[in-house]
Amino acid sequence: MEVIVAKTAGFCFGVKRAVESVYRQIEANEGRPIYTYGPIIHNEEVVKDLEKKGVQVLNTEEELAALKEGVVIIRSHGVGKHIYDILNKPGIAVVDATCPFVKKIHRIVQEENAKGRRVIIIGNEHHPEVEGIKGWGDDRTMIVESETQIDELSLLSDEKVSIVSQTTFNYKKFQDLVEKILKKGYDSSVLNTICNATQERQSEAREIASKVEAMIVIGGKSSSNTQKLYDICRRECEHTYYIQTFDDLDPESVSSVRSVGITAGASTPKNIIEEVHTKCQN
Repeated sequence: MEVIVAKTAGFCFGVKRAVESVYRQIEANEGRPIYTYGPIIHNEEVVKDLEKKGVQVLNTEEELAALKEGVVIIRSHGVGKHIYDILNKPGIAVVDATCPFVKKIHRIVQEENAKGRRVIIIGNEHHPEVEGIKGWGDDRTMIVESETQIDELSLLSDEKVSIVSQTTFNYKKFQDLVEKILKKGYDSSVLNTICNATQERQSEAREIASKVEAMIVIGGKSSSNTQKLYDICRRECEHTYYIQTFDDLDPESVSSVRSVGITAGASTPKNIIEEVHTKCQN
């Protein structure tokens, strides 16, 4: 069996940086409480390992507000400005592991608002990255993810609009939605904030999936970028499987094929990808 592993599979720069920051804090703050605001990444295996080492996950603003001491790590997805305000108190050390590419969007949103422009974020409104981006906007900031939502846009004819995107959004879909907004005739400024690594990962996954008989996509079930990879691969290869670890894969599903492709979301550790690769070969 031929097994092709995507070169872009696995941790991206921002995720690797965030995970490494947590392990550094574990070593540097022995005995001091360490928290992450939300899971540091959307991968259950990594989160479980950190929990074994004493790292606690906080999921609500109320939990943050109740803290009296400890180290709080802001994950790669980033947070809204008000979260920094909550954590700005004695006894709390903040380690900001926000992906630099996400930080850039925060700055853009602030700057565009300061110019008097309305910001439209293209992305999933329930994703923590998008929630964080919106937290740097104002009351006019909007989130859209579908053509239906764009059809329903009702803005002033002379309103100035700036468009940004969730870093992991599907690039082709972003282009389609932007084109639909531009057709409405607003004074629009488009800032493509999709991460280059995301575009490369999606393009490579599409190419591999079009050449193989079966495709395996590895990643956490709550990972937005992994879900998008699966959707892309599924359109190219009927036999596409979404797994978190090799244990989720039925070996019979790929036992009779001559070629298998493997890709993985940005939150998938290298050891899991290697395990799937090795077992597929065997």
